[in-house]
Amino acid sequence: MLIKLYNNNNNPKDIDQIVQILRDGGVIIYPTDTMYAIGCHALQVRSVETICRIKDIDPKKKSLSIICYDLSNISEYAKVDNATFKLMKRNLPGAFTFILTSGNKLPKIFKNRKEVGIRVPDNPIIREICRELDAPILTTTIPWNNQDVIEYLTNPELINEKFGNEVDLVIDGGIGGIEPSTIVDCTSGSAKIIRQGKGILENA
Repeated sequence: MLIKLYNNNNNPKDIDQIVQILRDGGVIIYPTDTMYAIGCHALQVRSVETICRIKDIDPKKKSLSIICYDLSNISEYAKVDNATFKLMKRNLPGAFTFILTSGNKLPKIFKNRKEVGIRVPDNPIIREICRELDAPILTTTIPWNNQDVIEYLTNPELINEKFGNEVDLVIDGGIGGIEPSTIVDCTSGSAKIIRQGKGILENA
């Protein structure tokens, strides 16, 4: 199923339908401020496990990431000190994944590595869905390899053609990007960029 959404003035029924799919354990593909991503309700373990299978992710070897609407309840999902919080607040919403120590409210599958990536994308579509869901959304880029033509990563109609049978819904939010987020590791008490992507970190 493919639903077209816009940066604003979307039909509330469309948003409600997407939120219900997530609450029912469904998996969706959606736009972010970087690349199209695949995600689910982050607090539903079976849904998270489904995405790990689709992406061939071993959560014991790779940190999982979540999208939050904002940073207001970040302490429920990750441990963050004042300096890191100020850094995140300065750079979010934006094209960053901040790696933090996982908090108490996340399921055990997130705690295998004791770390979680936090995203607040500069994309109103997925943030509106996250706000209405009132819960974080597990997020990871859609599966791809070097043999894929770029259109199957960026064009939502082609993404639906390729992955529509594996997920419950694809959101058409326009042509997506190909540059990933910048990953910033904050687990040691100081910020360290471990992958430079689209986001340019402002420290001052």
